Amino acid sequence: MSGSHRFQMSRRNILAGGLALTATALAGPMRRAVAETSFAFGDHEITVFSDGHLTLPMNFVLPEQSEAEITALLSAHDLPTDTLTPDCNITLLRSGDRLVLFDVGSGSNFQSSAGELVGKLEEAEIDPADITDVVLTHAHPDHLWGILDEFDDPLYSEANVWVPETEWNYWRSDETLAGTPDERKSFVVGAQSRFEAIEDQVSMIKPGQEVLPGVEAVDTAGHTPGHMSYMIHNGSESVLVVGDAISNSVISFEKPGWISGSDQDPEQGIATRKMLLDRLSQDGSRLIGYHFPHPGSGRVEKTSSAYRFAVS
Repeated sequence: MSGSHRFQMSRRNILAGGLALTATALAGPMRRAVAETSFAFGDHEITVFSDGHLTLPMNFVLPEQSEAEITALLSAHDLPTDTLTPDCNITLLRSGDRLVLFDVGSGSNFQSSAGELVGKLEEAEIDPADITDVVLTHAHPDHLWGILDEFDDPLYSEANVWVPETEWNYWRSDETLAGTPDERKSFVVGAQSRFEAIEDQVSMIKPGQEVLPGVEAVDTAGHTPGHMSYMIHNGSESVLVVGDAISNSVISFEKPGWISGSDQDPEQGIATRKMLLDRLSQDGSRLIGYHFPHPGSGRVEKTSSAYRFAVS
């Protein structure tokens, strides 16, 4: 079944709280105090900022699994079985004279528990005008909508914005808007308005391209048609900024074959997830998951039945 039948989100719900929930009902004004995390990576430095968190109902996250299956998996990790509140982790790479953001968070028009990045950058004494490059994984609201300020002007005004070409073409297409169910059109409208506002700053990315020195674009389509992850190389070491291609540090690892309600093409999402987990478990690369528990950094370990996320 295509993602268009599963991934149903109304404009009313998105603006009120997003992802099939109202913020007042479940997300509320709650904020989690999260310390930012930095680590050296050769001559570079990587910092993971929190943009806050989302609130997702389990019947959206796992639309095809039974309550018993969900309980058996999540209870073993002391996780709730009715709702998930995934963190939103945004990676900043300092490399020479470059300050590179991978995704830009939700901004102020998604869930009330998200949209914290600008404040976190201010605390770190980073002006948005100092960001030299913004590299996008995909155009869902919690990754893209923070590209504009409160006046709907480009927030990262001096940055070159790198966008996967397939992703750009998909969301900009009139056919996409016309063929999207009414309850999902706000995602398309939101992406189109933001892409239009930053058009003069945009450079296109193709799979396998060296986007910036040492930053390789990895085709991870499935979550969206043009979803891209980014492998940051440093000699024999590497870090994969995975975006939403692997979306949960328990479910995606232990049950990679389960359909994710957030994937626009669920079957392609499964194939991509399995490919990445197998690759990362073999080559030992670190990964940073956008929705893993902050700061989202760790490695993939193979188990007898699937995989596990090892924090590092």
